[in-house]
Amino acid sequence: MRRAVGIGALGAAAGLGWALLEAQAYTLRRVTASVLPAVAPDVRVLHISDLHLLPSQRRKVEWLRALGDLQPDLVINTGDNMAHRDSMPAVLEALAPLLKVPGAFVMGSNDYYEPVLRNPARYLRDDPRSPDAPVAPPLPARALGQAFSAAGWADLTNTRAQVEAGGVTFSFVGVDDPHLERDRYPAAGAGDPGRSTAGEPDGGGPVVHVGVTHAPYVRILDAMHADGCSLILAGHTHGGQLCVPGYGALVTNCDLDTGRASGLHGWPGVRPDVDGGASGSSWLHVSAGLGTSPFTPVRFACRPEATLLTLTAAR
Repeated sequence: MRRAVGIGALGAAAGLGWALLEAQAYTLRRVTASVLPAVAPDVRVLHISDLHLLPSQRRKVEWLRALGDLQPDLVINTGDNMAHRDSMPAVLEALAPLLKVPGAFVMGSNDYYEPVLRNPARYLRDDPRSPDAPVAPPLPARALGQAFSAAGWADLTNTRAQVEAGGVTFSFVGVDDPHLERDRYPAAGAGDPGRSTAGEPDGGGPVVHVGVTHAPYVRILDAMHADGCSLILAGHTHGGQLCVPGYGALVTNCDLDTGRASGLHGWPGVRPDVDGGASGSSWLHVSAGLGTSPFTPVRFACRPEATLLTLTAAR
């Protein structure tokens, strides 16, 4: 019995050590989605999310800066950039090369509020939000958003916008963080005067309609699919963060099913076919993100990631 306990303790210690290391094993994923009109050239979209950056995380800063070498056509940031009240300068340093590229962003809860110590067991409930959660100190979300906007990124907070990138017009619809119930789905035409029902901007040329949200709650995904989005981008889930090898995520920290906790899938049904989406579903890409809460700096079977999506024309 004592030997079994010792072996169990050794295994737990080894697992914890690996989880601490895996949280720093930053990985670039590459996927392809056929969402563009037939006349459009391929477009490379870098999707970053959930940096949860601490000022002391120099290795993460340098890894993020190196993503500029990929020379993406477009950058989408789905929020949760900061993990400390002094993180904003480090975030801007890390993203400086990418801020020179056309982009768009939404905010997450850890752009508005500093992480606080919480009971980890709450994530196993159907709704992990807790009415007795501790009050969190505010973060400089407004200043961060102003810096992103000043660099040329489109702020998609409960609005619509257009961005030209890679020879394609991206017609965006975005919402504020649904996890904090700050989402107010924008009416058609709000902030997006150039999008027409014909699927082309007023100036002509190829266009693709994209939805952006931090947390992939079902109500938002359904609204974006009904809005005609060919592609929906989200973060928030951390891919489950602590996953079971061979099974996957146990939780998503929202009402999204665990089978779509990260990666490229279809919404609401199966993944669209490569011949143009015969299933009638939108593409949904959920980033597992690059960070963790500073109070739980571990990942298991779920490496931190950014994703380079190559958008291609339907064949």
